[in-house]
Amino acid sequence: MIRHHFEFRQTIATILALDHAHIRAAREGMIRARHELEDYIAGDRFFATTFDPYPVTRAPLIVERMSSAGIEAGVGPMAAVAGAIAWAGAEAMKDAGAIFGVVDNGGDIALLSDRELKIGLFAGESPFSGRYAFRVPPRREILGICTSSATVGPSVSLGMADAVTVFSDDVALADAWATSICNQVTPADQEVFSRLDPARVTGVMVVAGSWTTRWGTVPELIPARVETGLITAGHGPYFP
Repeated sequence: MIRHHFEFRQTIATILALDHAHIRAAREGMIRARHELEDYIAGDRFFATTFDPYPVTRAPLIVERMSSAGIEAGVGPMAAVAGAIAWAGAEAMKDAGAIFGVVDNGGDIALLSDRELKIGLFAGESPFSGRYAFRVPPRREILGICTSSATVGPSVSLGMADAVTVFSDDVALADAWATSICNQVTPADQEVFSRLDPARVTGVMVVAGSWTTRWGTVPELIPARVETGLITAGHGPYFP
């Protein structure tokens, strides 16, 4: 297995693949998506700054995905940027013939895999942090596993959770909902879950200190030693 560190402007990612050609495909897919996004923002700077849902028309695919995800989750489109770029990388790997590929863009992961994977749970100072991993079964289609935190990493958050991890086939949507849920959920207020569409979001795991809660179907959580040195500038490292 090849583990490749990739940086391009603000994108800091780790790519896992079985073939160097698939690494190149992921890199090219993410660079292409970033260029399309940057070109769009050059003509519509509000897209990059608003915290509110923002509809677009006649936009590149990455912009449409980010806008749609933000509207559904009730957040600005940039809440979905890391997931959308990871998605572009994983799609490029699949188009290049990959049956295994992981793109971890700062804790927002897009993957397809012919084998079981363990996705580590990192949640800052929570007692659950670094001690468990999600057991993700093999799958041919791309899955998004995106994490937002109010206490870890540089992302803007209005909440209190150490980690909110969202599972969805729509990687941009997983990213947007991770931000939205992290902004709102508390032990006393979990109303945000009522707005989730189970046809669009598979499951959610929330960790805040010693409190945890789940919604939907979450992969089995198993004891594991999470290697924090594998974390890619964010939260939620993976390891095979």
